[in-house]
Amino acid sequence: MNGRVLCEIFRSPRKEEMYLYIDKRQGLEAVPDALLERFGKPQAVMTLLLDPNKPLARARSADIIAAIREKGFYLQMPPGKEPYMLDLYRTPTEARY
Repeated sequence: MNGRVLCEIFRSPRKEEMYLYIDKRQGLEAVPDALLERFGKPQAVMTLLLDPNKPLARARSADIIAAIREKGFYLQMPPGKEPYMLDLYRTPTEARY
């Protein structure tokens, strides 16, 4: 068996930048109901042949493949907010004219 997986990627309608990767041949059957309930109705984004040697933007292909083989899915969470960006929302701003 080669290390590649034909992967279906879904985005969450409830949480921006949250994605669910599954083995296209198995579908969503391995994804726990509780996760699907919080994720929302999965919206298909793309089908991708994952190769452990090819990089992706925000996750390692090998990690995604391993999670799909072990659990039946990989959940990509939204990126964390930088602390200094959060401070912009906490600090009151003054209007300067």
